[in-house]
Amino acid sequence: MNKAQLIDAIAEKAGLTKAESKKALEAFIETVGEALKNGDKVALIGFGSFSVSERSARSGRNPQTGKAITIPAKKVVKFKAGAELAEKC
Repeated sequence: MNKAQLIDAIAEKAGLTKAESKKALEAFIETVGEALKNGDKVALIGFGSFSVSERSARSGRNPQTGKAITIPAKKVVKFKAGAELAEKC
């Protein structure tokens, strides 16, 4: 399912227009992004939780040349599915 299909599904299930659904989805994405940027964890009971973790620097190899490279440390977003969502899969 892509973003457009998700917007269509939200509109149908919530009885909203596609424009309202798009605004709601974009507001959700922006709000979660801002919370994660501020170092907060976003937990939605039954759905799951979003958090940020640090990935340490490590060594790797350039696949084209085989030369050793250093991959810098960075922050990554993690999602852990909640129990209700996991049961639906």
